[in-house]
Amino acid sequence: MNFWPGFYALQGAWFLLLLIPLLVFYFLKLKRPHQRVPSLALWSQVINDRRVNSPFQKFKRSILLLLQILLLLFLVLALMQPYIQSGAERAEYLPILIDCSASMAATDPETKKSRLDLAKERVNELIENMLPDQRISLVAVGSTARRLTDFTDNQRVLKKSLASLEVDDVPSQLEDALRMTQALSRTAPIKSVLFYSDGNFPQEIDFELPFELNYQLLPPAGVNVGITSMNARKNQAGTWDVFLRIENSKQADSSASVELIQDGQSVAREEIVLGPGESQRLEFSVDAGGASKIKAILTPAGADSLVADNEAYLTIPQSRQLLVYVDPELASYRYALDENSEMILYPQPDQSSAPAEYDLVISGAAKDMDREALIKLGVGFVPEELEKYIKLETELTEVVDWNRSSSLLRHVQLSDVQITQQPVWTENSGVENLEELGYEVLIHGKLGPLLLQKRTPTDQEFYFLFDTDRSTLPYRVGFPIMVSNLVQLTLQEAGIAETQAAATPVLPVVEYQPEQSYQIKPPVGKTMTVKSDANGVLSGIAALHVGTYNISGEGAKDAEIGVSLLNPLETSLVSVEKIQFSEVPVSAAAAQIDSDKPLWSEFALIAFFLLLLEWWYFQRKPSGVPT
Repeated sequence: MNFWPGFYALQGAWFLLLLIPLLVFYFLKLKRPHQRVPSLALWSQVINDRRVNSPFQKFKRSILLLLQILLLLFLVLALMQPYIQSGAERAEYLPILIDCSASMAATDPETKKSRLDLAKERVNELIENMLPDQRISLVAVGSTARRLTDFTDNQRVLKKSLASLEVDDVPSQLEDALRMTQALSRTAPIKSVLFYSDGNFPQEIDFELPFELNYQLLPPAGVNVGITSMNARKNQAGTWDVFLRIENSKQADSSASVELIQDGQSVAREEIVLGPGESQRLEFSVDAGGASKIKAILTPAGADSLVADNEAYLTIPQSRQLLVYVDPELASYRYALDENSEMILYPQPDQSSAPAEYDLVISGAAKDMDREALIKLGVGFVPEELEKYIKLETELTEVVDWNRSSSLLRHVQLSDVQITQQPVWTENSGVENLEELGYEVLIHGKLGPLLLQKRTPTDQEFYFLFDTDRSTLPYRVGFPIMVSNLVQLTLQEAGIAETQAAATPVLPVVEYQPEQSYQIKPPVGKTMTVKSDANGVLSGIAALHVGTYNISGEGAKDAEIGVSLLNPLETSLVSVEKIQFSEVPVSAAAAQIDSDKPLWSEFALIAFFLLLLEWWYFQRKPSGVPT
């Protein structure tokens, strides 16, 4: 820091010329009337005053004159707007990015201040030390970037926006904030950007910096333990297995108790002890015949820096049977599914009616693929849009390779399967043609693909390009395993056999009445009013805080959706000291940013005290005068 002050308004020095009339005033002669007196012994003071007011004579020292000169000097200095120079380059337009993600609520074990409180204190100091030509814009960095103020020098507006900034229980997206700042640079000359954060975000960011980034890393918080995942799966006994993942930060050992509450009643409790950086997976079994609400509460035994990750919410759906359509010509599939009590097979010989929508469709006819279903499996034909790339030949072939990580082919062995139909690539065709249309090859044959997968926004489609009944696949152990995988995949898509806890920052999609208004009351903040689309779907609703969201409206029946944090990165409280961008890395600043400190208020305050002192000196009673 340069302790020699700088002056922002040097033109204010012209007011020093007011010293001239001030001094001239003290040199002027006083015009006194002539009076005859018997003696001059009592008028020596008057004679001295005459001598002082005579031009070109050395006048008597006057404290009053000295006070007035000092008063004028300090007023002029205040008008010149002095400041202590920090030595750093001063930015005329300065965007300040403030991380307000979940980890910024973590507190220090000694001061009990959160990381956001500390960031606010530092930014507030910068606002107070703004110079007249500086403009600051505040940007909140959460799951998205949010601009709090335009570029302004209004300290009241900046402080009010800063004070209103709160932590959101979401992970931070620094890239969004940088892109917003890049857009701001088109309206103002931005040379540098200030970023306050605890460093809890991904180290690599795909962004090219068009400006200088000053990364101010806040001090780390204390130890923390939290819930980072929660899901449930229905087992063969008909009960539900609930799985929790508990993780500890790297600072110290932690012990805690985990309680599971089902529909308001405590059903399980377990004590855990975790070392630094350790995690533990807990499993509980709950009995839920219908829809049920599960809440997990983590109670740390010692200090815990973050509260948002100590609760998790899960909804077990209402159990029902799958609606499955199987082509009557595919006897092997109907036989494999006939004894499964978790589904209803269609078409049924004694029923003329059928549901409008299915959960699973398995057919050897292309027209059946137009039925509404979550999962579709076509057998023995090539989709119409692929006929120009693939053709079927009556030749013997076998499986060359398959995608073992596919949910349909998990634990399925296909190496010895013999096939009497051979899909063949047409001339100049290949996998890239299928990928352009959204298809993925799951099983490769000698001269072409054997099994394809296509994902759409509403369903998943699988296509065996050969007739599986004209192969040895139905006689292999892998066939019932594959059919079982298909059923499990359908259960997952239908949300019947497996469910996961909802996490911030967006509410899960729900479906009610079409084009109706619904009120959503979050755990923090005001009630929101949203409207469903033509299909009755509510989607894209922000959920920035952990807790229960109440939905009211036609068909909602006061529904509740619990939202949890469930973010391992936020719970770990890990600090990134270097951000790797596309071209260059940016390291955290070694010291807190040092700003210029304005001094005009101090000089104005001194002038005020000098004015009071002058008034007192002028009004005081001379010595020797009786009260």
